[in-house]
Amino acid sequence: MFKIMKPTLKILITIFILSLINHFTYAQDSIVDANQTESFKLLIPELEVLINAALANNGMLGYRKDEIEVKKANLKSKRRNWTRNLGIQADTRYGNFNNLSNNISGNDLVTLASATTQTNYGVGLYLKLPVFDIFNRKSEIKQAKTEISQAKNMVKFQEDEIKEIVIRYYEDLILKESLLEIQATNLSDAKVNMEMAKKEFTNGQIEIYEYIRISDITAGVATEFEKAKSNLLLAKKLLENYTGIQIN
Repeated sequence: MFKIMKPTLKILITIFILSLINHFTYAQDSIVDANQTESFKLLIPELEVLINAALANNGMLGYRKDEIEVKKANLKSKRRNWTRNLGIQADTRYGNFNNLSNNISGNDLVTLASATTQTNYGVGLYLKLPVFDIFNRKSEIKQAKTEISQAKNMVKFQEDEIKEIVIRYYEDLILKESLLEIQATNLSDAKVNMEMAKKEFTNGQIEIYEYIRISDITAGVATEFEKAKSNLLLAKKLLENYTGIQIN
């Protein structure tokens, strides 16, 4: 009785293991087949196009450029400040005016007096020359010019920084795309090895531990493939968000 049950138990264990392996293999095959039908080749625009798009899309750079225009307007205002010391003055006077005049005729002095009601108008130009404004105007204009230069240098710095970031994102995306292609090839090879191991185990050519080892390797390759896929999508989203260009 013991000799009859022993091979039966061995057969049941083998059938159970084969059932688990078939289920695992089917899941692996499904993953591989799905990945093989999906294309990960991206239509990445030229680097120069991405850089120009990022420069136009960056809000901080736009703020810096607007700041230059503000400082230019400030410089023009300071250059025109001297006109505040130049002006036109007008006045109007209305009332009674008494006029006296002396007339000498021979030895006699005749004084004539008259009273009139009239309106008098006066218009004139004036120019003030404050000493402080004279000496301070040159300093203010120089300061305004320096502020414009600082703003332009900040724009240049911002542009260089944006270009550097785009280059990094661009190269990283290309790298992630290449790595995903490598992982896709590895996964395809792992699938072939898994199929061979399954047949060999079914035919009794390899032991169970060898089959499990190959299964673990295939699972690890599938995991690395998913990580590479996730990294590619992340790199793609970062570049799209920074440049404002949709990458297909």
